[in-house]
Amino acid sequence: MARALKLTAQAVAVAAVAGLLVLLIWKIVEDDGGAASAVERGEQPLAPGFTLPRLDRLGELSLESLRGKVVVLNFWASWCGPCKKEAPLLEAAWQAWRDRGVVVVGVDAKDFTGDAKRFMRRYGVTYPNVHDGSGDLEEPYGLLAYPETFFVDRRGRIVEHVIGQIHERAEIDAGIRVAQGT
Repeated sequence: MARALKLTAQAVAVAAVAGLLVLLIWKIVEDDGGAASAVERGEQPLAPGFTLPRLDRLGELSLESLRGKVVVLNFWASWCGPCKKEAPLLEAAWQAWRDRGVVVVGVDAKDFTGDAKRFMRRYGVTYPNVHDGSGDLEEPYGLLAYPETFFVDRRGRIVEHVIGQIHERAEIDAGIRVAQGT
């Protein structure tokens, strides 16, 4: 009797694992990879819209409100080591380009608001930042890692995408120029 019960439990466990494997394979096959995958295929998808609470001041920021400007959209988190290294580069780009119709926007994801605000103070971040605590934008953007940066043109289309840390300010400037069409 105990042996039969044990075999039944093992069979149920194997069936459950097999079911999860089938779901994983289906997800991989059916998932379009979001905006990031579209950019990698050479497309220029419309940047998925959002309205999120701001970290740099009170209120909310909508991506739609920035239409007509070039947007450098950087996904980051306070616990991310590479994010700490690239924050000064993004700040320098913000200072250099802000008077020329370019907005750097940070999207803090999967993080606590207090930790994000401390990060911004510590690294001297003054560009607009929003909070996506639950990481809802991961799927539509197709994020693979933190940080990731998207360059959005004035029409709201993603024209460039960088996975991982930006190492030089020239990388940001080049993405901005592509988004400007120059």
